[in-house]
Amino acid sequence: MGARRHQVQQDESELDITPMLDIVFIMLIFFIVTTSFVKESGIEVNAPSASSAVSQDKASIFVAINESGDVWIDKRQVDVATVRAIIARMHTNNPEGAVVIQADKAVSAEQLMGVMDQVKLAGVKNIALAAKK
Repeated sequence: MGARRHQVQQDESELDITPMLDIVFIMLIFFIVTTSFVKESGIEVNAPSASSAVSQDKASIFVAINESGDVWIDKRQVDVATVRAIIARMHTNNPEGAVVIQADKAVSAEQLMGVMDQVKLAGVKNIALAAKK
């Protein structure tokens, strides 16, 4: 009788870790789905200087315009006419994120306004221009 009672106590002391593993996998999936990724422009531009420049923490999409007027988004050169569709698609992944336009000093105001207009038409409210401090 004593041996049987000892065996029952041993079975009850084992822990079932299956529920804990389920919770860990659910949390992993949650964090993967809710993570927002920053879309870099892919090129370096010579941005103008501004003494009032501040850091943009919520920036998630970067659009670059180089000195020859080429527009770059997510490490690819794109046409100005397609900026609206690309930004709208990227903006759905992170609706609170801002778009930062990195324009070279040599870019004309007309080119810059054309890109800004396309970004606004994509439904983005937070648009910032990159500058050096």
